[in-house]
Amino acid sequence: MARPFLARPLSASPALLTLLAAFLFLLAAPMAEAQAQSGLPIPRFVSLRSGEVNIRTGPGVRYPVDWVFLRKNLPVEIVAEFDTWRRIRDNEGTEGWVHQSLLSGKRTVIFTAPLASLRREPRESAPLVARAEPGVVGELIECRPAWCRVRAAGLEGWVQPIEFWGTYPDEKVQ
Repeated sequence: MARPFLARPLSASPALLTLLAAFLFLLAAPMAEAQAQSGLPIPRFVSLRSGEVNIRTGPGVRYPVDWVFLRKNLPVEIVAEFDTWRRIRDNEGTEGWVHQSLLSGKRTVIFTAPLASLRREPRESAPLVARAEPGVVGELIECRPAWCRVRAAGLEGWVQPIEFWGTYPDEKVQ
């Protein structure tokens, strides 16, 4: 009786491991080039352009939908690029792939503090304009060290970045 092909367990010889590593490197090289093809920095923050965005398990329509975001303007972070697809992450750590056409360069933030304080000026003693509950999404207008100006629900004020998600530490936004 003939033995089926590869019926015995494979042992990992050093030559086989080297060959496998070289093969994986060659596969990764085109992806590394694709990650830089937009010319924009990675990671970076953007927002969702639509009120319904399918998040896929891989970069293409042949990959299954893993999650659906149902919130327009939600801030997300682009962590990788492949062709016209972007791997994004939300403030809770959910990641997946989305087509670039469903993303906007508009900067937004999502409040995460129990009750964020928007102030009239960028200082702790400035008069309070409003308080924002967790989950409120606002438009990011500008950031200076330690303070960002945000517009949410028709109100505008200065808030400390520790009270929201959507910027990098000490990031300047204009």
